[in-house]
Amino acid sequence: METRVLTAHIPMPLAEKVGELALRLDRSKTWVVKQALSAWLAQEEDRYNLTLEALAEVDKGAIIDHASVQDWAASLDKEIPLPIPER
Repeated sequence: METRVLTAHIPMPLAEKVGELALRLDRSKTWVVKQALSAWLAQEEDRYNLTLEALAEVDKGAIIDHASVQDWAASLDKEIPLPIPER
């Protein structure tokens, strides 16, 4: 696999945590950073796709009005909370 070096200034506490984790896992700091970056990028891609899906639902009018959600949330500490609002 072709690779490229990326350089970033990392705050010392974070760099120390990376080093500690690498020692604990008996892995290199490079491995730890690659794992973390891969996981974060996957999370951000998922978040982006979920946002696009949500916006498509809004465009279709498949929404729950804010007041219904507020009423439901306010009822959660009651003995019998309201049912979850539906579209």
